[in-house]
Amino acid sequence: MTAQHVLGILAISVFLAVPLIIGGLAARRSTATADDYFVQGRSMGSVAVFFTVTATWWSAFAFLGSNASFYLDGPLYWTALVWNVFFGVMFYWIGKRVWFHGRRGNYVTPRDFFVGLFGSQRLGTFVALVLLVFTLPHLQIQLTGGAYLMEVASDGAIPFWLGALLFYLVIIAYVWAGGVRAIAWTDVFYGVTVFLGLIAAGVFVVGEVGGMGTMFDRIEQVRPDHLVLGDGVWMTWVAMFLVTPLGALMGPQMWTRMYATRSARIFDLMPFLVGLMAFAYIGSMLIGNSAVLLDPVVEEADQVLPAVLLEHAPLLLALVVIAAGAGAAMSTANSQVHAMSASYTVDFHERYIQRDLPERKRVWVGRWAILAFSALAYVMTLYVPGLLVTIGLVAFAGLAQVVVPTVGALFWERASVVGATAGLVVGLASLAVFTAFPGWTPGPFSEGGGGLLALLLNAVVFTAVSLCTKPRDERILAMLRSRKHDFDREKWESEDTADSGEPSGGPGLQGDPS
Repeated sequence: MTAQHVLGILAISVFLAVPLIIGGLAARRSTATADDYFVQGRSMGSVAVFFTVTATWWSAFAFLGSNASFYLDGPLYWTALVWNVFFGVMFYWIGKRVWFHGRRGNYVTPRDFFVGLFGSQRLGTFVALVLLVFTLPHLQIQLTGGAYLMEVASDGAIPFWLGALLFYLVIIAYVWAGGVRAIAWTDVFYGVTVFLGLIAAGVFVVGEVGGMGTMFDRIEQVRPDHLVLGDGVWMTWVAMFLVTPLGALMGPQMWTRMYATRSARIFDLMPFLVGLMAFAYIGSMLIGNSAVLLDPVVEEADQVLPAVLLEHAPLLLALVVIAAGAGAAMSTANSQVHAMSASYTVDFHERYIQRDLPERKRVWVGRWAILAFSALAYVMTLYVPGLLVTIGLVAFAGLAQVVVPTVGALFWERASVVGATAGLVVGLASLAVFTAFPGWTPGPFSEGGGGLLALLLNAVVFTAVSLCTKPRDERILAMLRSRKHDFDREKWESEDTADSGEPSGGPGLQGDPS
């Protein structure tokens, strides 16, 4: 075996062993309740919240896709600096309110929120299905990215199929044991390694071309078009800026983090803290642009980071950074598969298969759901190819559709069930058409703006139909006014119990005709 075989397998083993150890420690702190397993008893502290949110936000899409985008499209991916701040602001503005309603209504899944605030079982189930469908391909790209990095780091000693399988088994093991607590604890480790890994790799690689100034001077000479955004690309820039963070925010794993957070004060810090994490993209920029000079012909753009590092960086540094990239994929995949299992357990299994499950059985159903969703993503990883950024953008665009009824439920009393449903149907149908037939995307949206146009159509239809249809039940509106009054006055002292006399959001309103 070569040195890369040995060191690569060693580095991968460390990054696979750490979550297993942390998961075992987290399992000792866990209780045999669904509330603890799915939302950590709503007691997640500030450090864990920050790292689990940012590590979940930083996926294989960001770690590998960002380098590929800088390599292929020049400055286009600089939109990530702005969307990180936008994501943080949205997590504060929307997330804090979702957290408050989750405390008052004892919500566990996104469906609970929509049933509680719209009073419609059907709308809640529709949203749950949308989130599951569009989270699955995003889960797939985590396994794809992680498996690919394992294969590269081990120089083929761990083939792609085996890397994906190991990735899948390790996630199952520690999420099975410790639930969301194990995920949050491991995300502290992954968040630090991803940030430092990208910065270190970027600094070293740019040194190989003589520094940042020299890098840009040389690119200006050989590929000046690589330094400008280009004609027609501005819409792609805007669409990525809006759709990507909104899609990430609406992912079921982020709803879990909103519900699990211990204190409202933590949300106040997130715009600043998430914005700081955006500095890691400087490393991606340095790697992608340096690769234009060092390796101008890379067959697969997603392979730019490992290809450049293995060719030009010390072997140990390259392998550690590559293994950190696998950690970035795992930190998102673990959160996604856990949130999907919670949704299946609470939204579907308990409602349609086994009602009134005992606490211990609810946890076990969630564990078996983790096994099933991971297996499905593994099969997709092996048989559904595609560029990570491309798949990720479509998944984010689908998830982002849910932000329209979410904002409507929180801020507009006139929002109706029919309006929310119609908006989602039009938005999702438009997204499907624009994705399958990109040439049909009209006007300025034709250059990568299909997802944004679908989101705008969703909002227009939601508003118009809501104005023409029956508003929500007066009981729900009265409940929302009461909660808004408490929220505005920062009455957090009652945040850990449901309001007396309020309808429970979890099972929905009794006798709800919809």
